[in-house]
Amino acid sequence: MAFIFSCVVYGTSYRSMISMAKPSFTDDGSLADGGIDLNMEQGMAEHLKDVILLTAIVQVLSCFSLYLWYFWLLAPGRALYLLWVNILGPWFTAESSPAGQEPNEKKQRRQERRQMKRF
Repeated sequence: MAFIFSCVVYGTSYRSMISMAKPSFTDDGSLADGGIDLNMEQGMAEHLKDVILLTAIVQVLSCFSLYLWYFWLLAPGRALYLLWVNILGPWFTAESSPAGQEPNEKKQRRQERRQMKRF
């Protein structure tokens, strides 16, 4: 069962990386898109390579104990962390600025005049 799981992870990761790096051509044969650079930092390919490495490490370590397969839970944990840091966290902690809190022009001019008098 674990071997099948590993093969599925390897296969899907490898196929995803192939599809990302595949160039596309127009009808006349000129290059339309050169594909994604698989060595780009913070790209999807980097995360796929991390999944492949994690699976290989867990697969080797599982020779000593089957409980080490629990290390594979690091992958969804990292995915949830990246989801929180990049999308959900900034969305929840963003300050909303209602239109009523904007300083009106009279107050702003008054403050500018006070500052000019000080100098």
